Amino acid sequence: MDIVLVEPQIPQNTGSIARTCAATDTPLHLVGPLGFDLSEKAVRRAGLDYWPHVKLARHGTWEDYLDSKKPRKVWLFSKFGTRLYTTADFAHEDALVFGSETKGLGEDFLSRYPTDQILRIPIVTDYVRSLNLSNAVSIALYEARRQLGMDS
Repeated sequence: MDIVLVEPQIPQNTGSIARTCAATDTPLHLVGPLGFDLSEKAVRRAGLDYWPHVKLARHGTWEDYLDSKKPRKVWLFSKFGTRLYTTADFAHEDALVFGSETKGLGEDFLSRYPTDQILRIPIVTDYVRSLNLSNAVSIALYEARRQLGMDS
């Protein structure tokens, strides 16, 4: 299973997601331009002592990711999804894909996939428009791990 972030913008979110990936031994793939610096100096300055344990890969484009990893299925997470994340049938070879904090995955990106692969994490109030990216990744990843019996 891969966690894929498409054009993440906020370094603290990516750092938190990287920590979750390190804790669960889950590969993290960053796609497209980033809104921050990933140099060794920047990572060290941020105090990310777990960073060497992150299985990190960079891809210039979404197509580059697909060509290199060839996931069984991609699960796209969006507030526009009509299917709840708990109803997905996750597999070890799948990719859990999240967009940037400012624009999500975008309509053009989402339109390339069947609607049953676009998942949402419910928000039950009108006054919160979205979840923090790091929280959404954690919710999705741990649900997938639960389904796959990967709780230890």
